Amino acid sequence: MKQAIHIKNAPKPVGSYSQAILQGNMLFISGQIPMDPFTNQLIKGSIEEQAKQVMENIMALLDAVGLNETHVIKCSIFLTDMNNFSKVDAIYSRYFSGVFPARETVEVAGLPKGVDVEISAIAVKE
Repeated sequence: MKQAIHIKNAPKPVGSYSQAILQGNMLFISGQIPMDPFTNQLIKGSIEEQAKQVMENIMALLDAVGLNETHVIKCSIFLTDMNNFSKVDAIYSRYFSGVFPARETVEVAGLPKGVDVEISAIAVKE
């Protein structure tokens, strides 16, 4: 049975979706944007600061269901400027050890709230 995950340590959804869905041993994390979950303010700093907040939001959702970065099998990264790829990748890579998740990174014309980066993830509990 699917279970919606809603926690205070990740931003409230900005649309009609759940922060994450737990289905059996799989966690599907909705795209996270650089929003501080405690102030509900967007992080408007550098792309590195934005990527760090996005990854912190993902880690909080993993933690809420007893998972961690080693359980992540797939991520999708959306950027409004592919010139930021290496900067975002440098931050992203700090959050994983061992085998990196499968991933794609795509440039898009726009993202919710006008942010520069959004990342979603899928994790599996073994």
